[in-house]
Amino acid sequence: MRLRSPLFAPGDSERKIARALTIPADAIILDLEDSVAPSAKDAARALTAATLRAAPRPLVVRVNPRGTEWHLPDLAAIVPANPAALMLPKCEGAHDLRALDTALSALEAAAGRPAGGIGVIALATETAASVLHLASYPGAPRLLALAFGAEDLSADLGIVPRLPDGSHPAPVAAARAQMLIAAAAAGVPALDTPYPDPRDPAALARESAVAAADGFAGKLCIHPDQIGPVNDAFTPAEERIAWARMVAEAFAANPGAGVISWNGKMLDRPHLKLAQRILAATDTA
Repeated sequence: MRLRSPLFAPGDSERKIARALTIPADAIILDLEDSVAPSAKDAARALTAATLRAAPRPLVVRVNPRGTEWHLPDLAAIVPANPAALMLPKCEGAHDLRALDTALSALEAAAGRPAGGIGVIALATETAASVLHLASYPGAPRLLALAFGAEDLSADLGIVPRLPDGSHPAPVAAARAQMLIAAAAAGVPALDTPYPDPRDPAALARESAVAAADGFAGKLCIHPDQIGPVNDAFTPAEERIAWARMVAEAFAANPGAGVISWNGKMLDRPHLKLAQRILAATDTA
């Protein structure tokens, strides 16, 4: 599943869901958590399950966090409806994924679904406690990606998520960097936090460009107008693609080589690894 531009749609809004399904986002995330009021959770769950069964494309569902009264009902309703993946908010480490794996395995068996078929995107930095467990993710079951959440983390810390120049305060920036490293260690993509103002495409483009340069694979989106700038930022430039293809072809022609020479420059296996990541981020990989 490509995750440059996952777009949230409220799970209780038939109109917004219908619109989201027409948007060229890499993934659509039907939301049962923050965008749905407690009084609307049951209706959102029913609409989301019906949408999953009828949708022409695979969909992701953000369920409510573990420990809430809505979490297990979400799983019971959503798993039989065949989601492509779940997003787990307020995830506080691999122990949360192991608990979710146990619940999903039972529900998959009951629904006749393949065991382990539902992957999980972990919102991994929404609390201060979650940051302390970022190193636990390598080897965690079902993990598809780690997602950075600046707004919830800053609320937990009692600070703003962004300074006037658009940068993150030191604790938020530290969590962001730690999550990037944790995702690389776990071998999964890292997704950047949503930009909160859909009326400011220039700021979105700047923040997305920084995220791409730092190694994020995509950015969570909260409005359809954000998809274009985000896709542009996380699609490698043509010259980068050409370089990556050249490196991959050079090593393919010399499969036993650890180091090769190209145009007077030395290329080694780390260059090949980078090239493979660049190609994986393109439609032509």
